[in-house]
Amino acid sequence: MLQSLHIENLAVIKSIDIDFAGGFMAITGETGAGKSIIIESINLLLGDRSDKELIRTGESSAMVSGLFSGISPVVCAKLSELGISAAEGEILVQRVITLDGRSSIKINGRAVTLSVLRELAPALVNIHTQGDTISLLDSEYQRSMLDVYAGNEGLLTEYSEKYQELESVRRQIKDIILKERERERLVEILEYQIKDIASYDLYDGEEEDLVEKKVKIKNSEKITKNAGFVFKALKGSEKGSVAFLLDKSSTALQQISDVIPSFSDYSEKLQDMLYQIEDIAENVYAEIEDMESSPDEKINEIESRLDKISKLKRKYGLTVRDILAFKENAERELDELNNSETLLKELESKEKEVYDSALLLADKLHENREAVARKIEEQVKNSLEFLDMPKVVFFISVEEKFESEIKVLNPFGSDSVEFYISANRGADAQPLSKVASGGELARVMLSLKESIADKDGVSTIIFDEIDAGVSGKTARKIGIKMRTLSKSLQVITVTHSAQIASLADSHYLISKSDIDGFTQTRVDLLDRDGRIKELSRILGGIDVTASQREAAIDMLNNDNL
Repeated sequence: MLQSLHIENLAVIKSIDIDFAGGFMAITGETGAGKSIIIESINLLLGDRSDKELIRTGESSAMVSGLFSGISPVVCAKLSELGISAAEGEILVQRVITLDGRSSIKINGRAVTLSVLRELAPALVNIHTQGDTISLLDSEYQRSMLDVYAGNEGLLTEYSEKYQELESVRRQIKDIILKERERERLVEILEYQIKDIASYDLYDGEEEDLVEKKVKIKNSEKITKNAGFVFKALKGSEKGSVAFLLDKSSTALQQISDVIPSFSDYSEKLQDMLYQIEDIAENVYAEIEDMESSPDEKINEIESRLDKISKLKRKYGLTVRDILAFKENAERELDELNNSETLLKELESKEKEVYDSALLLADKLHENREAVARKIEEQVKNSLEFLDMPKVVFFISVEEKFESEIKVLNPFGSDSVEFYISANRGADAQPLSKVASGGELARVMLSLKESIADKDGVSTIIFDEIDAGVSGKTARKIGIKMRTLSKSLQVITVTHSAQIASLADSHYLISKSDIDGFTQTRVDLLDRDGRIKELSRILGGIDVTASQREAAIDMLNNDNL
Protein backbone atom coordinates (compact mmCIF):
# COMPACT_ATOMS: atom_id res chain seq x y z
CA MET A 1 0.00 0.00 0.00
CA LEU A 2 0.97 3.65 -0.37
CA GLN A 3 2.24 4.74 3.05
CA SER A 4 3.43 8.26 2.35
CA LEU A 5 3.78 10.79 -0.44
CA HIS A 6 6.23 13.71 -0.58
CA ILE A 7 5.96 16.42 -3.28
CA GLU A 8 8.28 19.38 -3.90
CA ASN A 9 7.97 22.24 -6.42
CA LEU A 10 5.31 20.59 -8.56
CA ALA A 11 2.82 23.04 -10.12
CA VAL A 12 1.20 24.97 -7.24
CA ILE A 13 2.73 22.71 -4.59
CA LYS A 14 5.80 24.09 -2.82
CA SER A 15 6.28 21.20 -0.42
CA ILE A 16 3.79 18.80 1.13
CA ASP A 17 3.88 15.45 2.92
CA ILE A 18 0.91 13.10 3.14
CA ASP A 19 0.87 10.05 5.38
CA PHE A 20 -1.73 7.53 4.29
CA ALA A 21 -3.28 4.88 6.48
CA GLY A 22 -5.07 1.70 5.50
CA GLY A 23 -8.78 1.47 4.91
CA PHE A 24 -10.85 4.10 3.09
CA MET A 25 -9.51 7.63 2.55
CA ALA A 26 -11.20 10.60 0.91
CA ILE A 27 -9.51 13.66 -0.60
CA THR A 28 -11.62 16.78 -1.15
CA GLY A 29 -11.07 20.45 -1.85
CA GLU A 30 -12.25 23.30 -3.99
CA THR A 31 -11.73 23.21 -7.74
CA GLY A 32 -8.14 24.28 -8.58
CA ALA A 33 -6.82 23.64 -5.07
CA GLY A 34 -4.43 20.96 -6.34
CA LYS A 35 -6.25 17.63 -6.08
CA SER A 36 -5.30 16.77 -9.65
CA ILE A 37 -1.63 17.43 -8.80
CA ILE A 38 -1.79 14.75 -6.10
CA ILE A 39 -2.96 12.23 -8.71
CA GLU A 40 -0.41 13.54 -11.21
CA SER A 41 2.34 13.02 -8.64
CA ILE A 42 1.32 9.42 -8.01
CA ASN A 43 1.15 8.82 -11.76
CA LEU A 44 4.74 10.07 -12.04
CA LEU A 45 5.74 7.44 -9.48
CA LEU A 46 4.03 4.86 -11.67
CA GLY A 47 5.92 5.80 -14.82
CA ASP A 48 3.92 8.56 -16.52
CA ARG A 49 5.97 10.71 -18.88
CA SER A 50 7.38 13.74 -17.10
CA ASP A 51 6.92 17.30 -18.32
CA LYS A 52 9.21 20.13 -17.25
CA GLU A 53 6.17 22.44 -17.48
CA LEU A 54 5.03 20.83 -14.21
CA ILE A 55 7.96 22.41 -12.35
CA ARG A 56 6.85 25.22 -10.08
CA THR A 57 7.56 28.73 -11.42
CA GLY A 58 10.97 29.96 -10.33
CA GLU A 59 12.32 26.52 -9.46
CA SER A 60 14.86 24.43 -11.39
CA SER A 61 13.55 21.02 -10.42
CA ALA A 62 10.63 19.13 -8.92
CA MET A 63 10.61 15.92 -6.90
CA VAL A 64 8.05 13.29 -5.96
CA SER A 65 8.69 10.34 -3.68
CA GLY A 66 6.41 7.62 -2.41
CA LEU A 67 6.90 4.90 0.20
CA PHE A 68 5.14 1.64 -0.62
CA SER A 69 4.75 -1.27 1.79
CA GLY A 70 3.42 -4.81 1.48
CA ILE A 71 5.25 -5.28 -1.83
CA SER A 72 4.40 -8.58 -3.51
CA PRO A 73 7.02 -11.36 -3.76
CA VAL A 74 6.97 -11.01 -7.56
CA VAL A 75 8.01 -7.34 -7.33
CA CYS A 76 10.63 -8.15 -4.68
CA ALA A 77 12.10 -10.83 -6.95
CA LYS A 78 12.22 -8.41 -9.88
CA LEU A 79 13.98 -5.79 -7.75
CA SER A 80 16.43 -8.40 -6.52
CA GLU A 81 17.40 -9.14 -10.14
CA LEU A 82 18.26 -5.44 -10.46
CA GLY A 83 20.37 -5.54 -7.31
CA ILE A 84 17.77 -3.62 -5.28
CA SER A 85 16.86 -4.84 -1.82
CA ALA A 86 13.24 -4.53 -0.71
CA ALA A 87 13.74 -5.17 2.99
CA GLU A 88 10.54 -6.00 4.84
CA GLY A 89 8.56 -5.53 1.62
CA GLU A 90 9.05 -1.76 1.45
CA ILE A 91 10.33 0.40 -1.40
CA LEU A 92 10.89 4.14 -1.75
CA VAL A 93 10.31 5.40 -5.28
CA GLN A 94 11.77 8.84 -6.08
CA ARG A 95 11.30 10.81 -9.29
CA VAL A 96 13.11 14.09 -10.05
CA ILE A 97 12.24 16.38 -12.97
CA THR A 98 14.65 19.14 -14.01
CA LEU A 99 14.42 22.06 -16.41
CA ASP A 100 17.53 20.93 -18.28
CA GLY A 101 16.08 17.49 -18.94
CA ARG A 102 18.36 15.59 -16.52
CA SER A 103 15.52 13.78 -14.81
CA SER A 104 16.11 10.70 -12.66
CA ILE A 105 14.27 7.76 -11.11
CA LYS A 106 15.44 5.87 -8.04
CA ILE A 107 14.07 2.89 -6.16
CA ASN A 108 15.52 2.50 -2.65
CA GLY A 109 18.29 4.88 -3.71
CA ARG A 110 19.23 2.87 -6.81
CA ALA A 111 18.85 4.51 -10.23
CA VAL A 112 16.46 2.69 -12.60
CA THR A 113 15.05 3.33 -16.07
CA LEU A 114 11.55 4.51 -16.88
CA SER A 115 10.76 1.15 -18.47
CA VAL A 116 11.64 -0.67 -15.22
CA LEU A 117 9.37 1.67 -13.25
CA ARG A 118 6.53 1.10 -15.71
CA GLU A 119 7.01 -2.65 -15.43
CA LEU A 120 6.66 -2.50 -11.65
CA ALA A 121 3.84 0.08 -11.53
CA PRO A 122 0.85 -2.25 -12.17
CA ALA A 123 1.72 -4.18 -9.00
CA LEU A 124 1.91 -1.03 -6.84
CA VAL A 125 -1.22 1.06 -7.40
CA ASN A 126 -4.33 0.84 -9.55
CA ILE A 127 -5.57 4.34 -10.45
CA HIS A 128 -9.08 4.55 -11.85
CA THR A 129 -10.15 7.82 -13.45
CA GLN A 130 -13.11 8.99 -15.51
CA GLY A 131 -10.90 8.20 -18.51
CA ASP A 132 -10.73 4.59 -17.38
CA THR A 133 -14.52 4.56 -17.28
CA ILE A 134 -14.46 5.47 -20.97
CA SER A 135 -11.97 2.66 -21.60
CA LEU A 136 -14.58 0.27 -20.18
CA LEU A 137 -16.43 0.76 -23.46
CA ASP A 138 -13.59 -0.94 -25.34
CA SER A 139 -14.13 -4.68 -25.89
CA GLU A 140 -10.39 -5.40 -25.48
CA TYR A 141 -10.44 -3.75 -22.05
CA GLN A 142 -13.46 -5.86 -21.18
CA ARG A 143 -11.63 -8.99 -22.31
CA SER A 144 -8.60 -8.06 -20.22
CA MET A 145 -10.79 -7.78 -17.10
CA LEU A 146 -12.03 -11.34 -17.65
CA ASP A 147 -8.45 -12.53 -18.02
CA VAL A 148 -7.41 -10.81 -14.77
CA TYR A 149 -10.27 -12.48 -12.91
CA ALA A 150 -9.51 -15.86 -14.52
CA GLY A 151 -5.78 -15.64 -13.82
CA ASN A 152 -5.03 -16.18 -17.51
CA GLU A 153 -1.69 -14.33 -17.56
CA GLY A 154 0.56 -17.39 -17.91
CA LEU A 155 -1.81 -19.06 -20.38
CA LEU A 156 -1.95 -15.87 -22.48
CA THR A 157 1.86 -15.70 -22.61
CA GLU A 158 2.04 -19.31 -23.80
CA TYR A 159 -0.70 -18.73 -26.35
CA SER A 160 0.90 -15.50 -27.62
CA GLU A 161 4.14 -17.35 -28.43
CA LYS A 162 2.23 -19.95 -30.44
CA TYR A 163 0.12 -17.31 -32.18
CA GLN A 164 3.20 -15.35 -33.24
CA GLU A 165 4.76 -18.54 -34.58
CA LEU A 166 1.55 -19.26 -36.50
CA GLU A 167 1.51 -15.76 -38.00
CA SER A 168 5.16 -16.15 -39.05
CA VAL A 169 4.43 -19.42 -40.88
CA ARG A 170 1.37 -17.88 -42.54
CA ARG A 171 3.44 -14.91 -43.74
CA GLN A 172 5.95 -17.32 -45.29
CA ILE A 173 3.14 -19.22 -47.04
CA LYS A 174 1.63 -15.99 -48.32
CA ASP A 175 5.04 -14.87 -49.58
CA ILE A 176 5.56 -18.12 -51.49
CA ILE A 177 2.08 -17.95 -53.05
CA LEU A 178 2.62 -14.34 -54.14
CA LYS A 179 5.99 -15.19 -55.63
CA GLU A 180 4.58 -18.26 -57.36
CA ARG A 181 2.21 -16.03 -59.32
CA GLU A 182 5.14 -14.25 -60.88
CA ARG A 183 7.61 -17.10 -60.55
CA GLU A 184 8.91 -17.07 -64.12
CA ARG A 185 9.66 -13.36 -64.04
CA LEU A 186 11.40 -13.61 -60.66
CA VAL A 187 13.46 -16.63 -61.74
CA GLU A 188 14.61 -14.76 -64.84
CA ILE A 189 15.57 -11.68 -62.79
CA LEU A 190 17.42 -13.68 -60.14
CA GLU A 191 19.30 -15.78 -62.69
CA TYR A 192 20.42 -12.61 -64.49
CA GLN A 193 21.55 -10.97 -61.24
CA ILE A 194 23.51 -14.05 -60.11
CA LYS A 195 25.15 -14.44 -63.55
CA ASP A 196 25.91 -10.72 -63.73
CA ILE A 197 27.74 -10.72 -60.39
CA ALA A 198 29.43 -14.08 -60.96
CA SER A 199 30.87 -12.93 -64.30
CA TYR A 200 33.12 -10.45 -62.49
CA ASP A 201 34.68 -13.12 -60.25
CA LEU A 202 34.83 -10.71 -57.29
CA TYR A 203 36.43 -11.44 -53.95
CA ASP A 204 35.90 -9.66 -50.65
CA GLY A 205 38.48 -6.88 -50.27
CA GLU A 206 39.32 -6.72 -53.98
CA GLU A 207 38.51 -3.04 -54.31
CA GLU A 208 40.86 -2.13 -51.46
CA ASP A 209 43.62 -4.27 -52.99
CA LEU A 210 43.24 -2.56 -56.37
CA VAL A 211 43.39 0.92 -54.87
CA GLU A 212 46.53 -0.05 -52.91
CA LYS A 213 48.16 -1.47 -56.04
CA LYS A 214 47.32 1.65 -58.05
CA VAL A 215 49.00 3.82 -55.42
CA LYS A 216 52.14 1.65 -55.62
CA ILE A 217 52.29 1.81 -59.41
CA LYS A 218 51.89 5.58 -59.41
CA ASN A 219 54.86 5.77 -57.05
CA SER A 220 56.92 3.05 -58.79
CA GLU A 221 59.89 5.30 -59.60
CA LYS A 222 60.11 6.47 -55.99
CA ILE A 223 59.73 2.90 -54.69
CA THR A 224 62.35 1.49 -57.11
CA LYS A 225 64.90 4.17 -56.27
CA ASN A 226 64.59 3.97 -52.48
CA ALA A 227 63.97 0.24 -52.23
CA GLY A 228 66.95 -0.38 -54.55
CA PHE A 229 69.18 1.64 -52.32
CA VAL A 230 67.99 -0.25 -49.24
CA PHE A 231 68.53 -3.65 -50.89
CA LYS A 232 72.04 -2.74 -52.06
CA ALA A 233 72.95 -1.36 -48.63
CA LEU A 234 71.63 -4.34 -46.77
CA LYS A 235 72.62 -7.23 -49.05
CA GLY A 236 73.19 -6.32 -52.66
CA SER A 237 76.80 -5.10 -52.36
CA GLU A 238 79.30 -7.98 -52.35
CA LYS A 239 81.69 -6.57 -49.74
CA GLY A 240 80.20 -3.36 -48.37
CA SER A 241 76.70 -4.45 -47.46
CA VAL A 242 75.34 -4.68 -43.95
CA ALA A 243 74.80 -8.43 -44.40
CA PHE A 244 78.46 -8.95 -45.46
CA LEU A 245 79.79 -6.96 -42.51
CA LEU A 246 77.50 -8.73 -40.00
CA ASP A 247 78.58 -12.14 -41.30
CA LYS A 248 82.28 -11.26 -41.08
CA SER A 249 81.86 -9.73 -37.60
CA SER A 250 80.02 -12.80 -36.33
CA THR A 251 82.77 -15.09 -37.66
CA ALA A 252 85.50 -12.92 -36.11
CA LEU A 253 83.86 -13.01 -32.68
CA GLN A 254 83.37 -16.75 -32.87
CA GLN A 255 87.12 -17.24 -33.57
CA ILE A 256 88.09 -15.56 -30.27
CA SER A 257 85.22 -16.92 -28.17
CA ASP A 258 87.55 -19.58 -26.74
CA VAL A 259 89.50 -16.72 -25.19
CA ILE A 260 86.50 -14.54 -24.30
CA PRO A 261 83.49 -16.90 -23.88
CA SER A 262 80.89 -14.10 -23.81
CA PHE A 263 81.78 -13.27 -27.43
CA SER A 264 80.04 -16.50 -28.47
CA ASP A 265 76.71 -14.95 -27.42
CA TYR A 266 77.52 -11.79 -29.34
CA SER A 267 78.35 -13.86 -32.38
CA GLU A 268 74.95 -15.60 -32.21
CA LYS A 269 73.14 -12.29 -31.83
CA LEU A 270 74.92 -10.92 -34.91
CA GLN A 271 73.82 -14.04 -36.82
CA ASP A 272 70.20 -13.38 -35.76
CA MET A 273 70.54 -9.79 -36.98
CA LEU A 274 71.96 -11.11 -40.24
CA TYR A 275 68.88 -13.31 -40.83
CA GLN A 276 66.55 -10.37 -40.14
CA ILE A 277 68.52 -8.04 -42.43
CA GLU A 278 68.47 -10.61 -45.21
CA ASP A 279 64.72 -11.13 -44.77
CA ILE A 280 64.09 -7.36 -45.00
CA ALA A 281 66.35 -7.08 -48.03
CA GLU A 282 64.54 -9.91 -49.86
CA ASN A 283 61.09 -8.44 -49.13
CA VAL A 284 62.24 -5.04 -50.36
CA TYR A 285 63.67 -6.64 -53.49
CA ALA A 286 60.35 -8.46 -54.09
CA GLU A 287 58.60 -5.09 -54.26
CA ILE A 288 61.11 -3.94 -56.89
CA GLU A 289 60.52 -7.09 -58.93
CA ASP A 290 56.73 -6.49 -58.73
CA MET A 291 57.06 -3.08 -60.32
CA GLU A 292 55.34 -3.08 -63.70
CA SER A 293 57.37 -2.63 -66.83
CA SER A 294 54.40 -0.72 -68.31
CA PRO A 295 52.88 1.18 -65.37
CA ASP A 296 50.48 3.27 -67.44
CA GLU A 297 48.99 0.18 -69.02
CA LYS A 298 48.52 -1.51 -65.62
CA ILE A 299 46.91 1.58 -64.12
CA ASN A 300 44.44 1.60 -67.02
CA GLU A 301 43.61 -2.05 -66.28
CA ILE A 302 43.04 -1.26 -62.59
CA GLU A 303 40.91 1.79 -63.40
CA SER A 304 38.83 -0.33 -65.76
CA ARG A 305 38.33 -2.98 -63.06
CA LEU A 306 37.40 -0.36 -60.45
CA ASP A 307 34.93 1.16 -62.88
CA LYS A 308 33.23 -2.22 -63.36
CA ILE A 309 33.06 -2.71 -59.59
CA SER A 310 31.58 0.77 -59.24
CA LYS A 311 28.81 -0.11 -61.71
CA LEU A 312 28.05 -3.27 -59.76
CA LYS A 313 27.90 -1.27 -56.54
CA ARG A 314 25.28 1.02 -58.04
CA LYS A 315 23.12 -2.04 -58.74
CA TYR A 316 23.75 -4.38 -55.85
CA GLY A 317 25.34 -2.73 -52.81
CA LEU A 318 27.66 -0.14 -51.34
CA THR A 319 30.66 -2.48 -51.06
CA VAL A 320 32.02 -5.63 -52.70
CA ARG A 321 30.98 -7.50 -49.56
CA ASP A 322 27.41 -6.20 -50.03
CA ILE A 323 27.45 -7.32 -53.66
CA LEU A 324 28.58 -10.82 -52.70
CA ALA A 325 25.90 -10.95 -49.97
CA PHE A 326 23.30 -9.87 -52.55
CA LYS A 327 24.39 -12.74 -54.80
CA GLU A 328 24.17 -15.20 -51.90
CA ASN A 329 20.64 -14.04 -51.04
CA ALA A 330 19.60 -14.20 -54.69
CA GLU A 331 20.90 -17.78 -54.94
CA ARG A 332 18.96 -18.73 -51.82
CA GLU A 333 15.77 -17.10 -53.12
CA LEU A 334 16.18 -18.79 -56.49
CA ASP A 335 16.60 -22.11 -54.75
CA GLU A 336 13.40 -21.49 -52.80
CA LEU A 337 11.53 -20.64 -55.99
CA ASN A 338 12.81 -23.77 -57.70
CA ASN A 339 11.73 -25.79 -54.67
CA SER A 340 8.67 -23.71 -53.73
CA GLU A 341 6.19 -26.54 -54.14
CA THR A 342 8.05 -28.74 -51.65
CA LEU A 343 8.59 -25.83 -49.26
CA LEU A 344 4.93 -24.81 -49.49
CA LYS A 345 3.79 -28.32 -48.52
CA GLU A 346 6.19 -28.31 -45.57
CA LEU A 347 4.94 -24.91 -44.37
CA GLU A 348 1.28 -25.90 -44.78
CA SER A 349 1.94 -28.98 -42.67
CA LYS A 350 3.69 -26.84 -40.06
CA GLU A 351 0.84 -24.32 -40.11
CA LYS A 352 -1.66 -27.04 -39.21
CA GLU A 353 0.59 -28.32 -36.45
CA VAL A 354 1.09 -24.87 -34.91
CA TYR A 355 -2.60 -23.95 -35.38
CA ASP A 356 -3.68 -27.09 -33.54
CA SER A 357 -1.32 -26.27 -30.65
CA ALA A 358 -2.54 -22.66 -30.48
CA LEU A 359 -6.17 -23.84 -30.72
CA LEU A 360 -5.81 -26.02 -27.63
CA LEU A 361 -4.61 -22.98 -25.68
CA ALA A 362 -7.33 -20.76 -27.16
CA ASP A 363 -9.98 -23.31 -26.14
CA LYS A 364 -8.63 -23.28 -22.59
CA LEU A 365 -8.74 -19.47 -22.55
CA HIS A 366 -12.33 -19.56 -23.83
CA GLU A 367 -13.32 -22.09 -21.19
CA ASN A 368 -11.78 -19.95 -18.43
CA ARG A 369 -13.43 -16.76 -19.71
CA GLU A 370 -16.84 -18.39 -19.97
CA ALA A 371 -16.58 -19.69 -16.42
CA VAL A 372 -15.57 -16.36 -14.85
CA ALA A 373 -18.01 -14.39 -17.03
CA ARG A 374 -20.92 -16.15 -15.32
CA LYS A 375 -19.46 -15.39 -11.87
CA ILE A 376 -18.77 -11.74 -12.71
CA GLU A 377 -22.27 -11.31 -14.17
CA GLU A 378 -23.86 -12.37 -10.92
CA GLN A 379 -21.55 -10.26 -8.75
CA VAL A 380 -21.91 -7.14 -10.91
CA LYS A 381 -25.68 -7.53 -11.16
CA ASN A 382 -26.03 -7.76 -7.36
CA SER A 383 -23.72 -4.77 -6.91
CA LEU A 384 -25.62 -2.65 -9.47
CA GLU A 385 -28.94 -3.48 -7.83
CA PHE A 386 -27.49 -2.15 -4.58
CA LEU A 387 -26.29 0.96 -6.44
CA ASP A 388 -29.89 1.93 -7.38
CA MET A 389 -30.17 0.01 -10.64
CA PRO A 390 -32.82 -2.51 -9.47
CA LYS A 391 -34.04 -3.49 -12.93
CA VAL A 392 -30.61 -3.96 -14.40
CA VAL A 393 -29.78 -6.73 -16.81
CA PHE A 394 -26.08 -7.36 -17.19
CA PHE A 395 -24.36 -10.16 -19.04
CA ILE A 396 -21.05 -10.85 -20.73
CA SER A 397 -20.87 -12.28 -24.23
CA VAL A 398 -17.82 -14.48 -24.87
CA GLU A 399 -18.21 -15.42 -28.52
CA GLU A 400 -15.86 -17.42 -30.70
CA LYS A 401 -15.48 -16.49 -34.37
CA PHE A 402 -15.65 -19.06 -37.18
CA GLU A 403 -14.98 -18.96 -40.92
CA SER A 404 -16.17 -21.99 -42.89
CA GLU A 405 -16.49 -23.91 -39.61
CA ILE A 406 -12.83 -23.20 -38.80
CA LYS A 407 -12.17 -21.32 -35.57
CA VAL A 408 -10.49 -17.96 -36.21
CA LEU A 409 -7.65 -17.08 -33.85
CA ASN A 410 -6.67 -13.56 -32.81
CA PRO A 411 -3.76 -12.27 -30.68
CA PHE A 412 -5.69 -13.12 -27.48
CA GLY A 413 -7.34 -16.42 -28.41
CA SER A 414 -10.54 -17.02 -30.33
CA ASP A 415 -12.94 -14.83 -28.36
CA SER A 416 -14.75 -11.58 -28.91
CA VAL A 417 -15.84 -10.19 -25.53
CA GLU A 418 -18.65 -7.69 -25.10
CA PHE A 419 -20.42 -6.42 -21.95
CA TYR A 420 -24.20 -5.96 -22.36
CA ILE A 421 -26.52 -3.96 -20.14
CA SER A 422 -30.11 -2.83 -19.84
CA ALA A 423 -30.91 -0.42 -17.02
CA ASN A 424 -34.67 -0.36 -17.56
CA ARG A 425 -37.34 -3.04 -17.42
CA GLY A 426 -38.50 -4.23 -20.84
CA ALA A 427 -35.50 -2.78 -22.71
CA ASP A 428 -33.29 -5.21 -24.57
CA ALA A 429 -29.74 -5.43 -23.33
CA GLN A 430 -27.29 -3.72 -25.68
CA PRO A 431 -23.51 -3.31 -25.72
CA LEU A 432 -22.32 -1.15 -22.83
CA SER A 433 -20.72 1.25 -25.32
CA LYS A 434 -24.12 2.14 -26.84
CA VAL A 435 -26.45 2.69 -23.92
CA ALA A 436 -24.68 3.43 -20.63
CA SER A 437 -24.62 6.96 -19.21
CA GLY A 438 -21.63 8.38 -17.36
CA GLY A 439 -23.19 7.64 -13.98
CA GLU A 440 -24.08 4.10 -15.00
CA LEU A 441 -20.58 3.49 -16.34
CA ALA A 442 -19.07 4.63 -13.04
CA ARG A 443 -21.26 2.18 -11.15
CA VAL A 444 -20.44 -0.67 -13.54
CA MET A 445 -16.73 0.05 -13.23
CA LEU A 446 -16.88 0.16 -9.43
CA SER A 447 -18.79 -3.13 -9.41
CA LEU A 448 -16.23 -4.74 -11.70
CA LYS A 449 -13.33 -3.45 -9.62
CA GLU A 450 -15.01 -4.91 -6.56
CA SER A 451 -15.32 -8.27 -8.35
CA ILE A 452 -11.64 -8.51 -9.32
CA ALA A 453 -10.19 -6.68 -6.30
CA ASP A 454 -8.50 -9.77 -4.89
CA LYS A 455 -7.39 -11.07 -8.28
CA ASP A 456 -4.96 -8.49 -9.68
CA GLY A 457 -2.51 -8.50 -6.75
CA VAL A 458 -2.66 -4.72 -6.20
CA SER A 459 -3.12 -3.57 -2.60
CA THR A 460 -3.98 0.09 -3.36
CA ILE A 461 -6.75 1.41 -5.58
CA ILE A 462 -7.36 5.11 -6.24
CA PHE A 463 -10.65 6.45 -7.62
CA ASP A 464 -10.26 9.91 -9.15
CA GLU A 465 -13.68 11.59 -9.29
CA ILE A 466 -15.43 8.55 -10.75
CA ASP A 467 -18.60 9.62 -8.92
CA ALA A 468 -19.18 12.45 -11.42
CA GLY A 469 -22.75 12.28 -12.66
CA VAL A 470 -24.22 10.70 -9.53
CA SER A 471 -25.47 12.26 -6.31
CA GLY A 472 -27.74 11.76 -3.35
CA LYS A 473 -28.61 8.22 -2.30
CA THR A 474 -26.70 6.66 -5.23
CA ALA A 475 -23.52 8.54 -4.32
CA ARG A 476 -23.95 7.36 -0.74
CA LYS A 477 -24.15 3.76 -1.92
CA ILE A 478 -21.05 4.21 -4.07
CA GLY A 479 -19.30 5.38 -0.93
CA ILE A 480 -20.55 2.30 0.92
CA LYS A 481 -19.13 0.11 -1.86
CA MET A 482 -15.77 1.86 -1.64
CA ARG A 483 -15.71 1.43 2.11
CA THR A 484 -16.59 -2.26 1.77
CA LEU A 485 -13.78 -2.62 -0.78
CA SER A 486 -11.40 -0.99 1.72
CA LYS A 487 -11.81 -3.94 4.08
CA SER A 488 -9.41 -5.86 1.83
CA LEU A 489 -7.58 -3.03 0.00
CA GLN A 490 -6.32 0.46 0.63
CA VAL A 491 -8.89 2.69 -1.11
CA ILE A 492 -8.27 6.39 -1.84
CA THR A 493 -10.92 8.50 -3.55
CA VAL A 494 -10.76 12.05 -4.85
CA THR A 495 -14.35 13.24 -4.68
CA HIS A 496 -16.73 16.21 -4.72
CA SER A 497 -19.42 14.16 -2.98
CA ALA A 498 -20.16 14.71 0.71
CA GLN A 499 -22.12 11.46 0.72
CA ILE A 500 -18.94 9.56 -0.20
CA ALA A 501 -16.38 11.60 1.75
CA SER A 502 -18.35 11.24 5.00
CA LEU A 503 -17.90 7.45 4.87
CA ALA A 504 -14.09 7.59 4.73
CA ASP A 505 -11.96 6.40 7.62
CA SER A 506 -9.62 9.35 6.97
CA HIS A 507 -10.44 12.65 5.27
CA TYR A 508 -7.78 14.92 3.67
CA LEU A 509 -8.48 18.51 2.63
CA ILE A 510 -6.54 20.09 -0.24
CA SER A 511 -6.51 23.89 -0.04
CA LYS A 512 -4.49 26.74 -1.46
CA SER A 513 -3.46 30.21 -0.35
CA ASP A 514 -1.24 33.07 -1.53
CA ILE A 515 2.11 33.34 0.28
CA ASP A 516 4.67 35.98 -0.72
CA GLY A 517 2.95 36.48 -4.05
CA PHE A 518 2.84 32.76 -4.94
CA THR A 519 -0.03 30.29 -4.75
CA GLN A 520 0.75 27.34 -2.50
CA THR A 521 -1.19 24.14 -1.87
CA ARG A 522 -1.41 22.39 1.46
CA VAL A 523 -2.89 19.11 2.68
CA ASP A 524 -4.54 18.67 6.08
CA LEU A 525 -5.79 15.50 7.72
CA LEU A 526 -9.12 16.65 9.16
CA ASP A 527 -10.35 15.97 12.66
CA ARG A 528 -14.08 15.64 13.28
CA ASP A 529 -14.70 19.40 13.44
CA GLY A 530 -12.68 19.88 10.28
CA ARG A 531 -14.66 17.17 8.51
CA ILE A 532 -17.96 18.75 9.56
CA LYS A 533 -16.80 22.09 8.18
CA GLU A 534 -15.59 20.58 4.87
CA LEU A 535 -18.70 18.42 4.38
CA SER A 536 -20.87 21.47 5.06
CA ARG A 537 -18.95 23.41 2.40
CA ILE A 538 -19.48 20.63 -0.14
CA LEU A 539 -23.21 20.45 0.69
CA GLY A 540 -23.63 24.19 0.72
CA GLY A 541 -22.10 26.91 -1.32
CA ILE A 542 -20.86 30.39 -0.56
CA ASP A 543 -22.58 30.59 2.81
CA VAL A 544 -22.93 27.44 4.90
CA THR A 545 -26.24 27.20 6.75
CA ALA A 546 -27.01 25.55 10.07
CA SER A 547 -29.11 22.91 8.30
CA GLN A 548 -26.18 22.02 6.05
CA ARG A 549 -23.95 21.69 9.08
CA GLU A 550 -26.53 19.44 10.73
CA ALA A 551 -26.71 17.34 7.56
CA ALA A 552 -22.91 16.96 7.62
CA ILE A 553 -23.00 15.84 11.26
CA ASP A 554 -25.80 13.41 10.44
CA MET A 555 -23.74 11.89 7.60
CA LEU A 556 -20.77 11.33 9.89
CA ASN A 557 -22.98 9.83 12.59
CA ASN A 558 -24.71 7.44 10.21
CA ASP A 559 -22.09 5.54 8.28
CA ASN A 560 -24.29 2.39 8.43
CA LEU A 561 -21.30 0.07 8.42
